[in-house]
Amino acid sequence: MSVYLYVILAYLLVLTVYNIYRSRHVKSQEDFMVAGRSLSLTKMVFTLVCTWIGSGTFIAGAEYASYAGWSAVWQPAGAFVGIAIIYFVAAKIRTFGQYTVGDILEARYGKFARLFGAIALIIAFTTIVAYQFRAGGYILNVITDGKVSLELGQTIAAVFVIGFVTIGGMVAVAHTDLPNGIIIVSACLLAVPFVVATAGGWAHAHVVLPAARFDVFAGDFGKYPALKALAYFLSTLLLLMGVQSMYQKFYAAKSPAEAKKAVAIWIVGTILVETIVIAIAVYASVYNVERGLGWDGRALVLNAARYMVPTPVGVLLLGAACAVVLSTGMNYLLSSSSNVMRDIYQGMINPQADPNKMVALQKVFIVVMGFVAFAMIFIPTYLQLKVSVLQYAYFAYTMYGVAVTPALFAALTWKRATRQGGVASIVGGAAATVFFEFVLPAIAPGVMEAANGLTGAAAMQSNFGADPWGIPSIYPSAIISIGLLVVVSLMTPAPKAEELERLFPTGAKAA
Repeated sequence: MSVYLYVILAYLLVLTVYNIYRSRHVKSQEDFMVAGRSLSLTKMVFTLVCTWIGSGTFIAGAEYASYAGWSAVWQPAGAFVGIAIIYFVAAKIRTFGQYTVGDILEARYGKFARLFGAIALIIAFTTIVAYQFRAGGYILNVITDGKVSLELGQTIAAVFVIGFVTIGGMVAVAHTDLPNGIIIVSACLLAVPFVVATAGGWAHAHVVLPAARFDVFAGDFGKYPALKALAYFLSTLLLLMGVQSMYQKFYAAKSPAEAKKAVAIWIVGTILVETIVIAIAVYASVYNVERGLGWDGRALVLNAARYMVPTPVGVLLLGAACAVVLSTGMNYLLSSSSNVMRDIYQGMINPQADPNKMVALQKVFIVVMGFVAFAMIFIPTYLQLKVSVLQYAYFAYTMYGVAVTPALFAALTWKRATRQGGVASIVGGAAATVFFEFVLPAIAPGVMEAANGLTGAAAMQSNFGADPWGIPSIYPSAIISIGLLVVVSLMTPAPKAEELERLFPTGAKAA
């Protein structure tokens, strides 16, 4: 076994001991879900970085860059814009001070909006957790040259993620994110100059790679490259603007001011890490092509860590890859289980539930939902079906982004949004995503088109997948969701002043 594996396993064991120690501070539902609303600015910044930077960056981002080159920046660019927008509402979110986005949805749109929003979120977030397990298994498989099978690697990743969240909830998540965040940022900053130098620099990259790798919109994105690139941009933007994991972190901040400051620093860290990872993938492609190594695109960052940088830096970069899998998996598993408890069990079934018993019950649901996420990725692996982290990510981002974000953001910013409009947006957005992503390809595969004139089954096996008539599903789904929100809201009576008071306080409360 390689030194990389031993170091990573040692780090996981250290985190296990640390989480068991920190779990002693969990005394209530508030501790478990939002860390007692006590996170400092430093912890806020690194936990936000860790929540967003996941295998979608290190694995899917590398896979994306292996085909698209620098055009891969379009996907994380949506996050850059999304964070900038979130900056202006972060303090309001913290002032509201609840547990889930369902609390906001119910305050503006009622219980059914909360329920439907929770269902859409659980589907999306369980998918995100599933591909974190996949990425963890893939990392262990690659760094051991296949000695750890993909199936075993996925199992190891799942055990640690589920175990950490079950032990300590948000206390474990936020405090684990601090060292993980430091590792992620420092590893990327240290590794990129070595990778660029080993690959021969910018000018050499132009000589070795196809010219399309430097296009604004890579030609093999889809039938309409610009539309496909902007679809990735929009899916990331819409996810980030409404993603519950971030809102829970704002709820956990010490104060509204701390939440807002953390967002300002978070955007810098996200831009750095996301851009550097794409740069590493692009220059690792140069190294790979020039030497005829045949590296899998998903493993570009992992192989760069093994062969293109000094061993200490490589260990750190592989540690960062494992850290993002752990941190993101933990954040989204905790978040989706919070929806089950807060929005479905406590909101619909047992409103008077004992908060202390809620913690024990949520731990049960964490294990159950973790197992469901594991099954979602283990079964396709066992059946040897094609699994793309990029495609899993795109579906999850689109589902959440069009089903929840429009109604959620309108709840915070548009007083004219009504209960009927919010519910229609959530239900319509979720239904449209499922239809365009699953139903339409199944009943009419002939309408699916991809790049290079591919249609039908061949198109659906292409690098970036196929789209109905070549148009990414996020466009019709988002139009349906936002359209229903606006049209239905304008056609129904405006909300009463008392309905708006909690999110748009007046007089002394506003101050």
